[in-house]
Amino acid sequence: MTTVLSLFALTATGAKAEIADSRIGEASYTVTANWMAQTETAPVQIVGIQVEESETGLQITLETIETALNMRVTTASGNALIAEFSNAVLVDNPLEQFEPAEGIALVQVSALPDERVRVVVTGSNAPPIADFESTASGLAISIAPGAAQADDTSDTIRLVVTGEDDEGYNPSSASTAIGTDTPIRDTPFSIQVIPEAVLEDRNVTELGDALETAGGIVENGARGTSAFGPNLLIRGFRLNDTIFRDGISAFSLAPLSTNDVERIEVLRGPASVLFGQGNPGGVVNLVTKQPLSKPFHEVSGSAGSFESYDGALDLSGPLTGAGDVRYRLNLSYENYGSFRDFVDGERLQVSPTLAWDINENTSLDVFGQYTYDRETTDEGIPFDSNGEPIDVPRSRFLNEDFGEFTQDQFSLGYRLNHDFNDNLSLRHSSQYFQYEPERYYPFVNSFDEVTGEAERVEYFAEGTYQRFFTNAELVGQFNTGSVEHELLFGLEYRHDAEDPAFQFDNEFPPINAFNPVYTNEPFEKSPTFFRDDNVDTISAYIQDQITIIPELILLAGLRFDYVDEFRTERNSGEPRQEFEDQSEAFTPRLGIVYKPIEPITLYASYTTSFLPNGAGFLNGNGSTFEPEEGRQFEVGIKTDVTDRLSLTLAAFDIRRQNIVVSDPDDPLLSIQTGEVASRGIDLNLNGEILPGWNVTAAYNYLDAFVSEDTTDIQGNQLEGVPDNQFSLWTTYEIQQGNLAGLGAGLGLLYVGDRPGDIDNSFTLPDYFRTDAALFYKRDNWRAQLNVENLFDIDYFPSTSYGSSLYVNPGAPFGISASFAVEF
Repeated sequence: MTTVLSLFALTATGAKAEIADSRIGEASYTVTANWMAQTETAPVQIVGIQVEESETGLQITLETIETALNMRVTTASGNALIAEFSNAVLVDNPLEQFEPAEGIALVQVSALPDERVRVVVTGSNAPPIADFESTASGLAISIAPGAAQADDTSDTIRLVVTGEDDEGYNPSSASTAIGTDTPIRDTPFSIQVIPEAVLEDRNVTELGDALETAGGIVENGARGTSAFGPNLLIRGFRLNDTIFRDGISAFSLAPLSTNDVERIEVLRGPASVLFGQGNPGGVVNLVTKQPLSKPFHEVSGSAGSFESYDGALDLSGPLTGAGDVRYRLNLSYENYGSFRDFVDGERLQVSPTLAWDINENTSLDVFGQYTYDRETTDEGIPFDSNGEPIDVPRSRFLNEDFGEFTQDQFSLGYRLNHDFNDNLSLRHSSQYFQYEPERYYPFVNSFDEVTGEAERVEYFAEGTYQRFFTNAELVGQFNTGSVEHELLFGLEYRHDAEDPAFQFDNEFPPINAFNPVYTNEPFEKSPTFFRDDNVDTISAYIQDQITIIPELILLAGLRFDYVDEFRTERNSGEPRQEFEDQSEAFTPRLGIVYKPIEPITLYASYTTSFLPNGAGFLNGNGSTFEPEEGRQFEVGIKTDVTDRLSLTLAAFDIRRQNIVVSDPDDPLLSIQTGEVASRGIDLNLNGEILPGWNVTAAYNYLDAFVSEDTTDIQGNQLEGVPDNQFSLWTTYEIQQGNLAGLGAGLGLLYVGDRPGDIDNSFTLPDYFRTDAALFYKRDNWRAQLNVENLFDIDYFPSTSYGSSLYVNPGAPFGISASFAVEF
């Protein structure tokens, strides 16, 4: 599990002080008399109390049956620090100790009416400083004596709260939708957070697997063949340039690892106001693990079917005694086999982060990442003209063992935050990002289903892709009368440079699917086509979140992007051709949130996106095309079924316009009149049903089709997009007794049938997969078994590369065992 740091300042006037609002990095929290809402579940049992001296003063440990303790209120009265916990009972005897450590006069732990427990720590001369940290067996409170203030009329102390994110499967806030940590209920969009608890319980380490519990996202490609980044569709559109890492684009041709990720935030629908150019299906933001103020060390590893194994190391803690400089280092290595013959892969990832609190108003984070990926290129198996897989084993491999995809990826950046005052802050980020992919394999060019003969050509591609990104944002809060505003203004610059080279010619010996004979003879790498792209993007955006009354919130945003692209292309032995294109776009969005009663939120929004068509893509008169545009109308309802269980229902209509299609008057030319549509509903349920019983579930209905075209595909369904999709992941963990910590999980995934290509010439059949887990948590360690495809069904998640040639078989029954220990 991961600890979350939040810092609160307590200001006392007279005899009493309450926690005020404060901020660390980009997180902001307001602590009131109900710091965490009381739950309607059974109270947490505090079964033991330990008081021990420490290097800084005193350590108080509250041992619980259930780890989550809800802090109701924390105050300072005189020299006493008072922490009160709701929905808790004291099973152990009350405690009272006088002068347990130097500077500490008294410690008291007692039970209160209405299932509350109070902890009082009285300092000898001033209220002490407390550090609250959730542990595997309860809550640890580190106490340091406070210093008396020189000002007799004002007493200021500081309380540091460090602990687990006790929201479990139901995080209540996300920064992706609006750019600030805003409660999900106050955002007029469909947004889902996949927390670390779900990633751990499912034992997933790749983004594609992690997003199986996020509704409306499906696979769309095979291993090692994608030219669009991770092979995923969201609301019917590719997730290529709309995957981000802490708000900065994280494009990669390799599958993305989640080993250094704290949570995944999924924003559905166009999002160009904050994120710039991209497809209109939505945005996925990977929120990474951040440095902690307390030492944290975790070692984990797993081994599973098909000779797969991995190991990870997670280290964090302070580098100075004051804790103003902290670090986090995530190391992981994965070696994965496959049920497919000759197919394997590996990944090495190193992710360091350094955080420095320069002063109480300014912080600087420096972060980086290095990733190496290698995997066998595998196009799957063919389907016949009847839309059925040919009669070969699902393990049949029809490429060559030497064919593989490799990539080195590197990034380095920083994030600076500065609070000018309580109402105005500056955020500035910069990052350099580079990846060098190489793809090398015999490409299947055609297939004869009668003879089983597959014609192949030599395919090779390599290049260096570079991106520099920088932005600066001002966030201000102010009032106009009784109306509250949170204004976000940003400037952004991005430079993309790439120089790929391609080889796509020369016949390679064919292979027979029914009786394959592998050549095992690598071909010569000799690129024949070269491209050089340089793209500069300058952007400005503004957004205002307007709280008219607490029950009514408006959101308005506008972005302007200017894109300048210069491209050169050259075939071997031919002169270089040059192309240049400039495009610009305004992308607005509007939203409204209305909360008629406390547990219910109604919302509506209009959002837009744009995506340049690029230099070198010319129409009949030699001019370039306008950017593609996307727009979405969405309405929805969000409700808290209980304090720990939330439900979201959304209905939407997306149109992607300005798509380049064939000119009906001249098939050799193109015109820009095409449009595709995606409309449907999303239903998401996340949280805790009963103590220890967690669930995340999603249902999606999607009608994605070609709405305008000049050919006979108008009205066809978009390839790879199912009409119906359902996912469920639920776990139960025993809460007390000798078996406390023992739990089990069940996963269900249904994906409806999908067109295999845009011509709708064949259909991928639907499938219903069942997964399961068994785990045991004890103190500082966790052991777990996960089963995928429990009933060993045959299924096909996707086509290999968007054609009717080959499809991607799903994995059969597989099991993995994992273990993690904190120290």
